[in-house]
Formats: sequence, C-alpha cells, structure tokens
Amino acid sequence: MGLKDEFRKMITELTEKFSLPPIADIFFPPFHKGGQPKEDQFMAVSLEGGATGISFVLLPDKKMEEYTALQPPDFVGKDPREFALAFGKDDPIREMIGLAMINAICQHVMRETNFAFDSATDSLGLLSVSAGDRVGMVGLFSGLVKPIKKAGAELIVIEKNDQLIKKFPDLPMTLDATKLNKCNKILCTSTTILNNSLDEILAHCPPDAFVSIVGPTAGYFPDPLFARGVDVVGGRVVKNGDQFLQLLKERKRWGDATQRTCFQKETYALGAWRMAQPSSPARR
Repeated sequence: MGLKDEFRKMITELTEKFSLPPIADIFFPPFHKGGQPKEDQFMAVSLEGGATGISFVLLPDKKMEEYTALQPPDFVGKDPREFALAFGKDDPIREMIGLAMINAICQHVMRETNFAFDSATDSLGLLSVSAGDRVGMVGLFSGLVKPIKKAGAELIVIEKNDQLIKKFPDLPMTLDATKLNKCNKILCTSTTILNNSLDEILAHCPPDAFVSIVGPTAGYFPDPLFARGVDVVGGRVVKNGDQFLQLLKERKRWGDATQRTCFQKETYALGAWRMAQPSSPARR
C-alpha cells in the first residue's frame, strides 16, 4: 500500500468514528508563476469549531488557470472528508487541498479527544548533531547549515530544484538522493509527502539512520510515517483558525496562532487515536 493510500485509510477510519463539522472557510494565496514567494506559500482550510489544516502551494505554472478559478464558496459548508479522500489521486490541486483537509480532520479529532501531544520538545534538536555525523538534509533548511558545520558534521543537501542548486553554489547540494545512503541522520521536509518523493527518499536511507520529518504541513497523526520507519515527525497545529487564516490573508507571521508538535516513534503508540473516545457519535 502506498503512503498516500495509508493516509486515506487513516482518514476513512477517523471519519467512521468521529463526527466531522463542515468546512467554515478556506484561503488560497495568489498564484505566482515560477514558484510561490515565502509570504504566499501556504493555503489553509478551517472547519466549524476552529480545527484548521495547512498545505503547501506546490503547483506547476500550467495549473495557474485552474488554481485561480478556485473559490471559497465552492467549499464552505461541505464535508472535508470528500476532499481529503482525493489525496493521492495524481492531481496536484486536489492533492494540495486534500492534505489541508487531512490536517484539519486530524486536528479536529485531537481537539475532540483532548489528544496529548508534545509541544515542548524541539523536533530539530532531537537530531543531536555532533562531530562525525553525516547529515542528509532533504530540502534546504538554511538556518541549520551553519550549526551543523559548526558541530563538525558533514552535510549533504538533497534538492529537487536545480535552480536552487545554482543559486547556492557553495553549499553541498545535489539532485542525487542516493547520496543519503551514507548518512546516519536525515532531516526531511514534510513537503516530500505532497510531492510524492518520500518513498524514494526513505529507500535510500540506511536502515539504522535516524530520520526526522518536519514542517508546518505535518499537522496530522504520524502513524503512516512511523509505519515506514521515520523516527520523528515535527509539525504544527493551529490554535485559532480564524486568527490564522486572517494572518495568512494579511501575509503576516503566524505568531501564537499555531503551536508546534513533536511525535517520537519510540514514545508514540501506533493507532493511539483509535483508543480515544469521541464526544459525539459519528455521522452516518
């Protein structure tokens, strides 16, 4: 079963057990040809009650017309499950929206069940980089380059964007994911789930490598990733949906509208959400 199949399976189980509120609001930033600037990289969907999911706007230019045709009234009031189950259907726009819905559904369940998650641990800090480590960075985390080098570790950055490689000629960047096979610690952007590259990335990681997946779009239960051998999943949950969407619209920093999460495989019970009790019966 593919990774996105696992996410759909999880959502199917969640929505059989928990009642879902309809979509309350959705935000799409302006489309920019050639890639989204930092202030317009994320879209989000909010459910009635405040649970909110984030997704990365990762679309080719040929999807511009289809993207700009998206209108919030076409989503408001509808069942988020309908869109979440389109995740993995090979349409980048449906994938983008599907991931946001998956995050919103999982965060609704977390709210409904008072699900305990770790917001104190720094998921990046769990890498504990030291001299002699060989760190594989999938996606450029520019703020970590100097600390990794200062620790005396080797660094290799895996990128899909060759233009970014040309932009940073002094960094050890490559398109070749096989370079990960000699790394003992791997830090991977959560965008690899959306762009279908994570399975390939994991296939090149040594069996005993410590793998962390981090990013604001990892607002879901980590079961599909832990089942594939990932060690840490660090993401974000939205504390105030209305505030968060307004901040996105105004291109402002998220501040305390979100809260980081850190799930560790060694302390997380797979399927823990199955044991949680909903506050109301699921819709049929």
